Amino acid sequence: MKVLLATQKPFAAKAVEGICSILTEAGHQVDKLENYASQEALLSSVADADALIVRSDKVTADVIAAAPKLKIVVRAGAGYDNVDLAAASARGIVVMNTPGQNSNAVAELALGLMIFMARTHFTPATGSELQGKRLGVQAYGNVGRLVGQKAKALGMEVCALDPFLSDQQILDGGAQPVHSVEELYAASDYLSIHIPALPSTIKSIGYDLITKMPKGATLINTARKEVIDEEGLLKALEERPDLKYVTDVMPDNYDQLSKKFGTRVFATPKKMGAQTAEANVNAGLAAARQIVDFFATGNRKFQVNK
Repeated sequence: MKVLLATQKPFAAKAVEGICSILTEAGHQVDKLENYASQEALLSSVADADALIVRSDKVTADVIAAAPKLKIVVRAGAGYDNVDLAAASARGIVVMNTPGQNSNAVAELALGLMIFMARTHFTPATGSELQGKRLGVQAYGNVGRLVGQKAKALGMEVCALDPFLSDQQILDGGAQPVHSVEELYAASDYLSIHIPALPSTIKSIGYDLITKMPKGATLINTARKEVIDEEGLLKALEERPDLKYVTDVMPDNYDQLSKKFGTRVFATPKKMGAQTAEANVNAGLAAARQIVDFFATGNRKFQVNK
């Protein structure tokens, strides 16, 4: 089978070497499309591919239409909103992600962003400590659970909301369960967001929720920018000069937020959650192994378009 590794933002050299080794040892051919300048390059390269590995690359309906032999797409990472699932499903193409491979990197970044904001961007101004503060985690999956565990090691009190987990599962993961999003925000000095961008979650976090947070609270978003109602965020920060917002997914209105609120807001220049050498390698190798297993045994364990 022919596997196309298509990455506008390439994997680290070590990851590419490992991906190619895993696939070729299993008898597959690997083509690489790296640092490509336009979507047209992807449309051309995918024409004879049986499998596709991507990172944040857009696998649109046009890409799928241009790939008549395509049987599987693996997104190396947890999020998969860059893949048109409906178009893939209509063609019978399996779409997978690689959950858990980037989790520690994202969790460490979330804690780092909390410290950065607590210490006022490391300026000489007096900051505050995380110990004794209350952390709320919105979605207690692979990343959220690691955030909670690391926060507890810093002496924080942790509560979590996850509609897919029982109270006992959340307790076993080291957090106190809460039962509504309103309760979660009202109980959190720091609130770490880990929900996906779905029709039910897009723009779900806005003025009403943010203003329920306690005095001096900080909202941390290492998930997706689409889950934030940016106009609602702006209004909340205007009316509550004690609130702060930090993210590694830059809002569309970031220039306005930064100019208006100074050190009360911060966004990394690009999405940084998975930008560690370890996560880069882990996700890439997992994608290659999943493709090998799929063609060898039909394993669809991480399929997301069921």
